[in-house]
Amino acid sequence: MTAALDAVERTALLTAALRAAETRREDRLYEDPYAAALAGDIGSALLAEVRDATFPPGERRSVPSTPDYNAIRTRFFDDYLQEAARDPEMTQIVLAPAGMDSRAYRLDWPDHVRWFEIDRPAVLAYKKERLGDVEPRTDLRSVAVDLTSPDWERDLIAAGYDPVLPSTWLMEGLLYYIPEPDTHRILERVAAISAPGSRIAADIVNSDALTLPRMRALLDVFAGWGCPWLFGTDEPEALFDRYGFTVSAPQPGEPGADFGRWPDPVPPRAKRDQRRVFFVNGRRR
Repeated sequence: MTAALDAVERTALLTAALRAAETRREDRLYEDPYAAALAGDIGSALLAEVRDATFPPGERRSVPSTPDYNAIRTRFFDDYLQEAARDPEMTQIVLAPAGMDSRAYRLDWPDHVRWFEIDRPAVLAYKKERLGDVEPRTDLRSVAVDLTSPDWERDLIAAGYDPVLPSTWLMEGLLYYIPEPDTHRILERVAAISAPGSRIAADIVNSDALTLPRMRALLDVFAGWGCPWLFGTDEPEALFDRYGFTVSAPQPGEPGADFGRWPDPVPPRAKRDQRRVFFVNGRRR
């Protein structure tokens, strides 16, 4: 089954390997008991490549610490989704794409939540195979369709999604891997089936993160896997505002997006030639 996963989906295995490594830490920010099985040997090998690029022997680290970033990102979105689910009127949570995410299995969710995972058929089949008999802790609906499909909304609605009701969307580890036009199309389509009051969250990098020479070691790793970083924006709030979402965009290391783990300074937004990543989160107007 692993052979059916394409280059972009390797990043899902990397994320699982990072979550498995975080789970083994005594000071872990969360616990994912399924991450190691989901990552498998391929995920571990991918993580080794990232570690070699991030922490070169005898050299100073110049790229972001991927393990710390992933730990903060996972915890930030864990908390965001659980906060959303505490609202009794928030009955729909959508992960697009789902990748190797195990939040439906490792976290407790209120009975009123219906959970949707959208991803390619090969990804969801591999995930099901690796999880075996593990049961989700919520009403999980798997939607096996590519987000570039012309009618993935139809498949989501057929699985029980109701566009009239508020929903919470998480697009984690997606937007910097797709071309800018695709980012706009996805946000437009998500907005079209999100009722007012719906919530959205995503991570996105800035433009400099795609081009700065000191990012090259990490960028080359992803490009070598066939999944280069393709899109970044210096104005994430404006990007989402264009599609009817009022959002904030904290960076790792800022209040609420640190958890005591971000190892680098956070330069002011006005400072140029800086790599940045944003945790976009907000609501549909």
